[in-house]
Amino acid sequence: MTRHFLNLSDAGGDALAAMISDAIDRKAARKGLPKGKADADAPLAGHTLAMIFEKNSTRTRVSFDMAIRQLGGTSLILDGATSQLGRGETIADTARVLSRMCDMIMIRTDDHGKIEEMARHATVPVINGLTDLSHPCQIAADLLTVVEHGLALPGSQWAWLGDGNNVLHSIIEAAGLFKFDVRIAVPEGYEPDHAFIKEAQALGAGITLTRDPVAAVAGADAVVTDTWISMGQAHADEKLKAMMPYQVTPELMAKAKPGAKFLHCLPAHRGEEVVPEVIDGPQSVIWDEAENRIHAQKSVLLWAAHRLG
Repeated sequence: MTRHFLNLSDAGGDALAAMISDAIDRKAARKGLPKGKADADAPLAGHTLAMIFEKNSTRTRVSFDMAIRQLGGTSLILDGATSQLGRGETIADTARVLSRMCDMIMIRTDDHGKIEEMARHATVPVINGLTDLSHPCQIAADLLTVVEHGLALPGSQWAWLGDGNNVLHSIIEAAGLFKFDVRIAVPEGYEPDHAFIKEAQALGAGITLTRDPVAAVAGADAVVTDTWISMGQAHADEKLKAMMPYQVTPELMAKAKPGAKFLHCLPAHRGEEVVPEVIDGPQSVIWDEAENRIHAQKSVLLWAAHRLG
């Protein structure tokens, strides 16, 4: 059966735990190696990853490219401007063609329906590099990062500040799979999709919505935020005004547990969702988090290729 990775639930908790463990081991084994050198076992030698970008990217583009290289494979990049997708070729036809030419497909796009359409017609694994609904590869890296820093996931307390967006949806999904709690502080009108909350609660996660950022952060092990204005969003001034009470400051971080970690998927707008003193401070693990996109996605690729889990 073809393994697609459109959301974290496609893999499930046991497979995600195996991915985190594999990523930790592979990362440790690479210590001292040039970044472009393949892992000793080169498990995906001869494999090609097609990467489709319909949205701008730095970390997703570089991390997937480096991930497949370190696994011994190669990548190629397509975007809307230079591929036939930009001239109206259907997602289904693109999926069929790429399945004949490549071993896996990663797509970063706007509408989640596009990636679901691609998965329906592809005969090779399709991986979600970001959609408007979810960002599972980012959260795989976030989980890896907090585990590396000594946090046991089950029973841990996470706080989210700001917009109920795609990143938050994947955190909520992870909470259900690993049985941790998420307190979500968002302004009225910016709540996450309730379907994610309902599913995570059914699996045993504690998901709480509040308008009070202090209540969300109190005693948290991890404090997470994201940019408030996503690519292409309108009404920026109105949204910024609504979001400002949820800015992550040193005073707010002081309400979390001593040693709580601050995470942000980047890019960041310093002075909006977070102030420089926090994002550049001692509790911030954002650079580990960014690097771990490579290591987590290597394990995602291995899982999709039936080499893990």
